Amino acid sequence: MKQTFVYLTVFLVASNYILSSCASSKGEKQTAQRPRILISTDIGGTDPDDNQSMAHFLMYCNKFDTEGLISSPSFGSGSQEEILRMIALYEQDLPKLKKHATGWAEPDYLRSITKQGRKGTVPYCGYSTATQGSEWIVKCARRVDERPLWVLVWGGLDDLAQALHDAPDIADKIRVYWIGGPNKKWSTNSYAYIVEHFPHLWFIENNASYRGFIGQKKVKDEFNAGYYDSYIRGGGKLGADFINYLNGNCKLGDTPSLLYMMDGDPDNPMRESWGGSFAPLTHSPRVIIDHPTTAADTVPIYSIMEFRIKGPKIDIPADSICITLTIGKQQWGGYYLGNGKYAVRHATYYTGTLPYTITSNIPEIPVWKGEITVANMWPGVSCHTDYVLGNTWYTDKPDLSLFENEIQGAHTVSRWRNIVMADWGNRWNWLKE
Repeated sequence: MKQTFVYLTVFLVASNYILSSCASSKGEKQTAQRPRILISTDIGGTDPDDNQSMAHFLMYCNKFDTEGLISSPSFGSGSQEEILRMIALYEQDLPKLKKHATGWAEPDYLRSITKQGRKGTVPYCGYSTATQGSEWIVKCARRVDERPLWVLVWGGLDDLAQALHDAPDIADKIRVYWIGGPNKKWSTNSYAYIVEHFPHLWFIENNASYRGFIGQKKVKDEFNAGYYDSYIRGGGKLGADFINYLNGNCKLGDTPSLLYMMDGDPDNPMRESWGGSFAPLTHSPRVIIDHPTTAADTVPIYSIMEFRIKGPKIDIPADSICITLTIGKQQWGGYYLGNGKYAVRHATYYTGTLPYTITSNIPEIPVWKGEITVANMWPGVSCHTDYVLGNTWYTDKPDLSLFENEIQGAHTVSRWRNIVMADWGNRWNWLKE
């Protein structure tokens, strides 16, 4: 079910903002103190919307106690230098921001908490060696504070998995909001490690709802395709930089994680909020495939597909890449697990029937050719191979009335988008003075 918001004037937008903010929390308490957050991002990689969300964060950073900015590009060329470049833009705009609000993070402080995480994917086991980023997650989580550390993940989970592996005691000190979906395919191994070994983690797995924030980006109005010209153009150094990402068209796919922390009570993920409303997830689907499949074989969208192949016992280190899965025009490395067992994991946010092949330079391993049908049902019916989760794991609501353009839970985010963008527009105006 779709809901259309019509705003005749800026006054009506502001009025609706006040009323809807009260309604969104359904009478629950508003955030009484600034939340502790740490952002893990693949900024500078394959998707420029992380730069957009970083600009949004910097313009609202007075709402948070920010403890870390981690560059975690499991795929692509992202690095901490891109975060530092964005901080430099913020530094030039900060005097104007300070005229309107207090509590802004100083640029040198933000630089001091910017750390480099893992570059490249982790092996089958889901972890590798500690990084500056994973060690920083551990350090922040172990600080004595009555507030939990909210880890907002905008990319892969590799540094989070590494931190949990190296310091399992932090599991009850952190809460995770993950923008999953396409990010899941880049971190299937680290995701599998986390769900198997930390099923009781407090975790929001947002695979689809966040897309409610980008679903109307082609609509030619002031809050969508016209937003740059209506609000951003002329807005300081951050505004001048914004045009470099998607031609200034606002995607902001990672921003719902920030919005969730800004609106209402983040301790209750089932409430309505700017960043979505979620349902408990009791199992995370995993499908083990030990033979070539056909189009008649169906898996849930976002599920972990684990292809297992038998082959020769060879003398190479366990977790050595030696098979290749080609699916959806992309290639994924598979591993030798030892004792003649080989495996490769995959996850996708596409639906429909996908052809695939599995090949290897090891002659004794036969070529697999098959098809698999991905159904738009998450998490779907439980299976004995699924990962069983505790009672603090949440995901996109399955209510059909909350689907938009076949995207599960999208309406829990899209319904607040115009209000959010109007509020951000006020801050862009600060930078035009």
